Amino acid sequence: MGVEQSTQYDKGPPEVLEALDLPSVAKYLKSEECRNVFVMLGAGVSTSAGIPDFRSPKTGLYANLARLNLPYPEAVFEINYFRESPTAFYSLARELLPGRFRPSPTHSFVRLLDAHTRLNTCFTQNIDTLERRAGVRPERIVEAHGSFAGQHCIECRAPFDGDAMRRALVSGKIAKCAECEGLVKPDIVFFGEALPPLFHRSVPKLREADLLFVIGTSLTVQPFASLASMVPESCPRVLINLDHVGNFGSRSDDVVCLGKCDDVVRDLCKELGWEVELEEAWKETEASVVDFGEVDTASESLPAKDQSTDEAERELEEIINKMAQVLGEKEASEDEDQVSKERAETESPFSVTTGEESCSQTKVGRMQSRSSLPRRSCNV
Repeated sequence: MGVEQSTQYDKGPPEVLEALDLPSVAKYLKSEECRNVFVMLGAGVSTSAGIPDFRSPKTGLYANLARLNLPYPEAVFEINYFRESPTAFYSLARELLPGRFRPSPTHSFVRLLDAHTRLNTCFTQNIDTLERRAGVRPERIVEAHGSFAGQHCIECRAPFDGDAMRRALVSGKIAKCAECEGLVKPDIVFFGEALPPLFHRSVPKLREADLLFVIGTSLTVQPFASLASMVPESCPRVLINLDHVGNFGSRSDDVVCLGKCDDVVRDLCKELGWEVELEEAWKETEASVVDFGEVDTASESLPAKDQSTDEAERELEEIINKMAQVLGEKEASEDEDQVSKERAETESPFSVTTGEESCSQTKVGRMQSRSSLPRRSCNV
């Protein structure tokens, strides 16, 4: 249903899996040899949950971006700009507030991996906390770019009450630290801030991986993208994505399943015998959606720009494209070969400082065009 194909470089037959298809992945996953499953999640996992993609003019997020009056698009995620003008980020965060969106079936699949004692670690690029809301145990989650799960003062690092933070984001009132009167924000990694220590502590665990799922990510944002290459050569890797990305196909046990994440996951759960469990787990997430009963005070406080319609549309498009880049979304292209060349040769100038290393938001070019790869079926 959701699976299109599996592709492979000229590496011969698989060494661990019986074949490069979902039935073989399911058989291996249920075996005693597969005890440590790792998962990497990207923005594509949350698309079906309704998380705005910054491109649709029908979302409140799109409208709020037009009102932010930013000096440059990425400023909304810059710590120094937040110190000067926290209202812009509060307006954006209000649209992404946990409770607005229901986890997807793919999030529930990660929960089942945990429930079946297979999940070692779920690395996620997403800040939406939908893994937690789906029921994945927090100790199994590494939020590489932070999330709404915690909040602190940006000056003294004192923790801030979660309910108070939620009320502030809903109302648009800027939260202040009770200890030092500093500004408070959710623990989302901004430009100029270090990645969470837990991320760096968790990376070495990838050496223990028996199976890796990479789902819904373009593998363009570093250092997250590099995790896919840190598992042992003997570890089967499964890409579930709309597009072929990274160097998948370069290893003998790489399985590439192209399609919508939820569709492919449902096919896999059918092979695992988890089909009913998945639907039951996902049904439980219905109760996770919250009615905030709010008034749009935040957007009313943001002044509109005095400019022509054409100029406003051009600036809005720039903001949307930059925001998509910041959160790791992949821009579609009609000419894959040209885009691959540009991604390989061009790096984004924006980076997140992480102590001794600089984590550039670089675009990782595909090693080879999908059309030039030999194809193997990944049918179910």
